Amino acid sequence: MSTDAPGLPLGDIVDSRPAPRPQRVVLAGRHVDIVPFDIGVHGPALYERSHGPEKERLWAYLGSAPFESYAAFETHYAAAAQKDDPLLYAILDKSSGEAVGHATLMRIDPANRVIEVGNILYTPALMRTPGGTEAMELLARYIFDTLGYRRYEWKCNALNAPSRRAAERYGFRFEGIFRQHMIVKGRSRDTAWFSMLDSEWPQRAHGFAHWLASENFDADGRQRLPLGTFNADVIELGEGRLRRASLADQAPVEELQRRAYAKNRILLGVEPVPLMWDYAEVFREREVWVIDGAAALDAVLILEPRADDLLLDSLAISPMAQGRGLGNVLLAATEARARALGRAQVRLYTGEPLSANIAWYRRKGFAIERVEQMPDRRLVHMVRGLG
Repeated sequence: MSTDAPGLPLGDIVDSRPAPRPQRVVLAGRHVDIVPFDIGVHGPALYERSHGPEKERLWAYLGSAPFESYAAFETHYAAAAQKDDPLLYAILDKSSGEAVGHATLMRIDPANRVIEVGNILYTPALMRTPGGTEAMELLARYIFDTLGYRRYEWKCNALNAPSRRAAERYGFRFEGIFRQHMIVKGRSRDTAWFSMLDSEWPQRAHGFAHWLASENFDADGRQRLPLGTFNADVIELGEGRLRRASLADQAPVEELQRRAYAKNRILLGVEPVPLMWDYAEVFREREVWVIDGAAALDAVLILEPRADDLLLDSLAISPMAQGRGLGNVLLAATEARARALGRAQVRLYTGEPLSANIAWYRRKGFAIERVEQMPDRRLVHMVRGLG
């Protein structure tokens, strides 16, 4: 927090350069593609799929009513496709190449690097499919990774329960209700606001990647675990609570890791593995969990779900917080996370000279599985089954 004005707290200084405006680009996925909307190409299929028996429900919370004819639909969407804000995209099914939904990027504010996804229409062909989730992942990745926006918004009618559930499932955070915010189709609308920040996106991207992975679906295409499990924000235990870290925690996480692992350097004779990591990559490739202390972080837990196990990549406790049983709390959190993710085993590795660590893990039920000779060190790999 900056305090440049004497006695007045001010916001943090940030990069104030504007973000690029979104363009009419193609975002290619495995299940769907996001493409600029073309009424001639996408209109007929989208009209047919959105004006069947469920049309009243599909259009209930959108600004437009179901259209009485294709001609009215065509007129409306031909004009909408020409606008730069909202910028309209069709969602195409990869196998058929036909439009199964649409979404817009809107209320585009490059100066403040804020943008909203809205006017989302999912037809029955897209609902409750991997493609529906992938479409939102593709747009979020474009917004954060390509364009560099700071804040991504989702707003919906406060009465629209499915949309509110979807926002939270995708990892947006509920911020509140704007009362009597709009008049839509002659009715008063309270609006529910949700947001996702650039600092939160790496862990959300990790969740999307694991949910969309082929091993998360059975032979009939049914999900094994819901996206909400991968996007969990807290691990609640009787003896403690861990929260999901964001990039705002990166510097404190690195500092705690440095202090916690520094003592191992002498025993190992080499740099401890966690002190060699690029933590920007860690936040994207692994789950990062923390325990907050009164003034700083007390502990850090870094996990990585793999095909048949959960890797306990790092368990670190601040030197100032040791002796309070936090190691047991972190192990309990690891087991709880493994069970939530459907993993039957937890694995970890540690340096062979760290005999006290190895003995502690053995007391906690871990067994030595193998010793790996690396060019500069020997790693002891350990495993614990969850019966």
